[in-house]
Amino acid sequence: MPIPSPQPQTPPDWRRQLAQAERDPQALLQRLRLPLSLLPAAESAARLFPLRAPEPWVRRIRPGDPDDPLLLQVLPLYAEHETPAGFSTDPVGDGPAQSGPGILHKYHGRVLMITTGACAIHCRYCFRRHFPYSESQAGRNDWADSLAWLDGHPEVDEVILSGGDPLTLSDRRLGTLTRALRQRPQVRRLRLHTRLPVVLPDRVTAELLALLDGPWEVVWVIHSNHAQELDEAVAAALGRLRSAGHWLLNQAVLLRRVNDSADALEALSRRLFQVGVLPYYLHLLDRVQGAAHFEVPEARGQALAAELGARLPGYLVPRLAREEAGEPAKTLVAPAPDAD
Repeated sequence: MPIPSPQPQTPPDWRRQLAQAERDPQALLQRLRLPLSLLPAAESAARLFPLRAPEPWVRRIRPGDPDDPLLLQVLPLYAEHETPAGFSTDPVGDGPAQSGPGILHKYHGRVLMITTGACAIHCRYCFRRHFPYSESQAGRNDWADSLAWLDGHPEVDEVILSGGDPLTLSDRRLGTLTRALRQRPQVRRLRLHTRLPVVLPDRVTAELLALLDGPWEVVWVIHSNHAQELDEAVAAALGRLRSAGHWLLNQAVLLRRVNDSADALEALSRRLFQVGVLPYYLHLLDRVQGAAHFEVPEARGQALAAELGARLPGYLVPRLAREEAGEPAKTLVAPAPDAD
C-alpha cells in the first residue's frame, strides 16, 4: 500500500492574512462600495507608496462611507503628490541617528532596532514611508552587527523593536533575536512598537508569547488612532498580552478627518482602557512628505488636549507631543490654557 505523501502544513491565520492583504485600489473601492471616481487618484498615489490593508482591518471599514476613519488611514489620495515647504523624507532625523546597521540611538539608555521594512498595513501618514530599509535593517547576518553594538554600550538597558513592524517577522526570525537578547543581562526592558495586535490580532499566539518570555519587562506600544479599530478580536488579543504580564501603552497620531475631535479622542481613550491599554502619547503629525493633508494645526491639538483634560481622568489623557530631530527626548506640547 503506497505511503501517503505528507500534506503541506497550513500556515497560521495571521500569515495568510498578511500575504493576502489588499493591494489593489480598484478591488478595495469595489469591496467597500465606493465610487470609482476615486480610483485614478488612488492608483496614482499608490505608485508613490503602495496600498496595503489586510482583511481584518478592511472588515471594520463602513461600506459606502468615503469619510470612514479607518478607510482614510489606508486609501491613497492624490494629495500625497503635494510637497509643501516644511515636509521632508526624514522628518524625525532617523538618518543622523543611525549608529550601526538597523540601530537608531536617539535617547539615553535605550536603542531602537529596525528589525524589518515590512508592515501588515501601510498607513498613509507613515513617517518612515521613505526610509531606506534595504540599507538599514538590523537583521542582516542574524543580528550580529546590532548585537555587537549593544555589547559595546552597557548603559543601554532597553531595546525597542520597531521597523516596519517587528511582528511581521516569522517566529523563527524573531526567536533568533530574542534568544540573543536574553544572553545580555543589561537588557531589562524589551519594548515592541507594533500595529499587529490591532491590525492582525491573530498574530498574538501562545508561540509568540513564549518567544518574548525572558528576564525583562515586556512593554507593548500599540498604535491605534480610533475606537472603531478596537473590535472584540483585538480586545481578545490584547487580553492575551495582559494575561502574560505585559505592559500595554498606546501611541496615537492626531490626524485630520480621522480623530481631530474631542468626541473621537475621548472615545478612543475610553475604549483603550476598556481593553487594558493605557493612553500614552497623542502625537502631532510627523511632517513627512506625502502626508501634509493629515496635519492638524498645533493650536487645534492644544485645544483638544485641554478639552480631553476636562472630560477625562488624568490617567486617560494622552500626552500631546511631537518628535523633533536631534532632541534628547520627545517634546511635550502643553494643552491650551483655560480661556478664563
